Amino acid sequence: MKPFAIAGIQMKVSAVAPNIEMMKLKLDITMSLYPWVEMVVFSELCGYGPLTYTAQEIPGDFEQAMQAAAKKHGIWLLPGSIFEKEGDQIYNTATVINPQGEVVTRYRKMFPFYPYEVGVTPGQDFCVFDVPDVCRFGLSICYDMWFPETVRTLAVMGAEVILHPTMTGTIDREIELSMVRTMATVNQCFFFDVNGLDTGGSGRSIVCGPDGRIIYEAGSTEEIFPLELNIERVKRSRELGVLRLGQPLKSFRDQIGMFDIYQKGAEHPYLDSLGPLIKPTRLEKLAELKIEEDKMDHPVGPLGYKGNTIL
Repeated sequence: MKPFAIAGIQMKVSAVAPNIEMMKLKLDITMSLYPWVEMVVFSELCGYGPLTYTAQEIPGDFEQAMQAAAKKHGIWLLPGSIFEKEGDQIYNTATVINPQGEVVTRYRKMFPFYPYEVGVTPGQDFCVFDVPDVCRFGLSICYDMWFPETVRTLAVMGAEVILHPTMTGTIDREIELSMVRTMATVNQCFFFDVNGLDTGGSGRSIVCGPDGRIIYEAGSTEEIFPLELNIERVKRSRELGVLRLGQPLKSFRDQIGMFDIYQKGAEHPYLDSLGPLIKPTRLEKLAELKIEEDKMDHPVGPLGYKGNTIL
């Protein structure tokens, strides 16, 4: 057995005041109760909440506070994410900090929750990092998971554990729970999904193993859930198959060149026919929008839609 202990912290997130002091308190409580924990993960946008006006430059005060907390307890720390301001752009950015209090890597969410996460720029780079003598971890944020290519890419890059801070308070949380199980199974990895509460989500954080089985599912109240993962299960699954049956990563490897839809310059007429990326509205409003689009050579929606691209 190759154990590694990770704790998820599912806590209330305020949108009107910083949550930094509460995060530090929750971390102190976690390490007091469970001193054997080696990594702690918070939820998406836990530090300042879900409003983009809180965006700040990185590195900055938030990272410094979290670096000090990680060093104090000698743990790996993923303190959720915050909105990062860089020039005229805003990103949804997560930081990974090692037990020495050093920033190991940062990740910008690749799929902001359009058309709702308005004003947030997509990141461009996948993110993996190594915990020495343990395994390789991959980092994904919330809506990224809805695009299976993202998690698959992390798995192809060698990630054996996917860390996934999220902020879901909407009625599709039940769907996401099934998606976590699926992503863990088809990529034969551990999937550690941490949701927030209040303005930070509706809870029900979930952790699944490489066979898709649920290791733990939280309720809808504040929780600290420490789990010792047997990382060797990933290697066994990838070598011998899910439940000693399907071997999806090997099969994907052997057929990886057959997906023409991903080729640069490929045309996608059906996807282009689906219309602009907009918030759903009443049917008569959609009809009016369609009439206006038909009058234009290139439809441009309220988020700057042209063809199948957000400008």
